Amino acid sequence: MTLRRRSALVAGLSLACPALLRAQAPVAVTDRLGRRVALARPAQRIVLAQGRLLSLMGLIHPDPVSLLAGWASDLPVVLPDEYAAWTRRFPVLASLPSLGRQVAAGMNIEQLVTLQPDLVLLSRGAAGTLDAQGRSAVVERIEALGLKTAVIDCMARPLVETAPSISVLGALIGREAQAAALREFYEGRMARLAGWFATNKPPVVKVMLHNHGGGRECCYSIATGSFADLLAEVGGHSIAADFLRRPLGQLHKEYVLTQPWDAYLTTGGVYNGRGGVSMGAGVTPEEARASLAAMLKTQGLDILPPVQAGRAYALWHGFNETPLHCLALEAMAGWLHPAARAVFDPAAGLRDVNQRFAAVPAEGTYWTQL
Repeated sequence: MTLRRRSALVAGLSLACPALLRAQAPVAVTDRLGRRVALARPAQRIVLAQGRLLSLMGLIHPDPVSLLAGWASDLPVVLPDEYAAWTRRFPVLASLPSLGRQVAAGMNIEQLVTLQPDLVLLSRGAAGTLDAQGRSAVVERIEALGLKTAVIDCMARPLVETAPSISVLGALIGREAQAAALREFYEGRMARLAGWFATNKPPVVKVMLHNHGGGRECCYSIATGSFADLLAEVGGHSIAADFLRRPLGQLHKEYVLTQPWDAYLTTGGVYNGRGGVSMGAGVTPEEARASLAAMLKTQGLDILPPVQAGRAYALWHGFNETPLHCLALEAMAGWLHPAARAVFDPAAGLRDVNQRFAAVPAEGTYWTQL
């Protein structure tokens, strides 16, 4: 082939297959630890150091499982209903090499080399505790093996981390356009919420925020971060913040029973008969509502005035792993502030996500109330 013909062929491919060329182009991003991550091309063999990052990947890639060389096994344990939905859609997921549940604790890090990934993707939780310079010993240990790593997150500081994490992940896997669309969806709904609260300035609502209500002894709560930050974004205040000196902790039941608060909010999931609120993939609205009522009665919380008044609500705990917490915020806004109920429609938002983004549609019950 002559040089002229070869040049013409390359030019023709450039016009006909821009996505193909992008798939071979170098990638350079700054991850959520402020580290520069450079890849010779978008990642094609990824190890997830937190399996639940699959939910975010599935919002910007139609077949994220095809990119996985291995993963941590937390998703089947923590969200077995979501894992079942994923394996029905992508059966190969069931045979994916597993690194164990806690990569941050040092389990099976050396096994990473045998998987030959071109990227190890970590959440802040999987990266472990940072030193005074903001460095992760887990990340450094992995990179000492000659592997590339990147840290993204939607959980620890959801209001700060989520939007940039979407863009970083999109670049890393060569899905910038879909990532940009998802970020636009997310930021648009967040801006609409912020605009409503700036205009209406509703009073702050004191909330008993119950982490995994019924899944353990009453009452483990969240003071700061994750759901507490989301609650504050929609004019709620976790009463745990007035007592605890750390993000998570146990509230004495006497404290819960004697402190004044206006509404009750718990998180739920699949509890394998342990008495929590059933929520997530495949759960019907009737099952979710009945399990909330049963849990409140079993925990002795049904006698409290806000609960008796029907101001008891539950959200799927998996919202703290995904940009879809913007829909949880809309649900909370309507619960805490009656004037917001006619403005926000999280159910319509979820339908939009399922149609436009989700590799595995979210089909179940993800919020409920008495």
